[in-house]
Amino acid sequence: MSQTQPSTSAASSPAAQVEDGSMVQHLLSISKSTRAFLSLLLMEIDLHPGQDQLLARVEPGVPVSVSALADQLSVRPSTVSKMLDRLMEKNLVERTAHSHDARRTMVMLTPAGETVRGRVNALWEKLEGDLASAVAPGRRDDLLTALREADELLTAKLRRLR
Repeated sequence: MSQTQPSTSAASSPAAQVEDGSMVQHLLSISKSTRAFLSLLLMEIDLHPGQDQLLARVEPGVPVSVSALADQLSVRPSTVSKMLDRLMEKNLVERTAHSHDARRTMVMLTPAGETVRGRVNALWEKLEGDLASAVAPGRRDDLLTALREADELLTAKLRRLR
C-alpha cells in the first residue's frame, strides 16, 4: 500500500488561505497599486504622491494652518512643512503669518496652485471613473461603505498612536 503525500501546493496551505482572505494583504496591495497608478498620472502635472492631497485640502482664497493640514492628511506637521517647501519652489502655495497669532503659519494657494489643484481634481475624477466602471453598479455603494469604514478605523487607531 503506497502512502499518499500531502499536497504541498502553496494555494492549499493554511498560510496561503489566510493570506488570500487577509484584509491587510488586500489593503496593502490596493494601496500600493493605487499609489503607483496615481504616481504615473501625477508625473504628467509634475507632482509627487501626497502633494496632490495637500493641494486638494487647501481651498482657494482660504488660508489654512500647517497643523490643520497635518491633521487632515494624517501626517506630522514636519511632513507638511517639507511638502510645502517643494510646492513653494513650484510657486503653487505660499506661507503667511496668522492674522492674530504670528506664531502660527498659514498656507494659501497661489493662482498657479489653484490651476494645478483643478488638474489634480480632474486626474482624481479620471481614476475614480476608471475604477467605478470596473465595479458592478449594485456593488459600488457597499464597496465604498466598506472602504470608508476601514479608512476611519485605521485613521482613528493611527491618531491614538501618534
